[in-house]
Amino acid sequence: MSLAAPTSRLIDGATFQVGIVAACYNEKLVNSLLVRVLEELHQAGVKEKNIRTVRVPGSHEVPWAAGELARRKGCDAVIALGLLIGGDTNHHEMVGQSVSQALQHIALTSRVPVINGVIVTNTLAQARARCSGRINRGAEFAQAALAMVILKRKLHS
Repeated sequence: MSLAAPTSRLIDGATFQVGIVAACYNEKLVNSLLVRVLEELHQAGVKEKNIRTVRVPGSHEVPWAAGELARRKGCDAVIALGLLIGGDTNHHEMVGQSVSQALQHIALTSRVPVINGVIVTNTLAQARARCSGRINRGAEFAQAALAMVILKRKLHS
């Protein structure tokens, strides 16, 4: 992922309904990512009652729950959160590709924007930087969801 994040825009999300799916695996770092997503959504005015957060065991389970939220009446966007950190094999890359393809399929078939916030890294240091450190991916994922809700409403009006 690039370090050149888009400029944050002022968005009034008071009427937005957002679903969030967060994996429990690598829980401490995913929780940091979730906190950053929620902070950004609240800053944009998204009401707590309009945010539905569900937890799943790991990143591989994220797409199923994201699909269920996307099919809920009134859900404007879904943010999928997880973390896959490299080890001795390339398993994290295989799961990352599978999850990414599944989330894109859900977005296209449900016609609800799904933001892929499942981070795939090679090291724990990279994961920390993106989930709780200097790179605020959580805010970026929230901003992407807000922007897509605006676009969806504009295209469907």
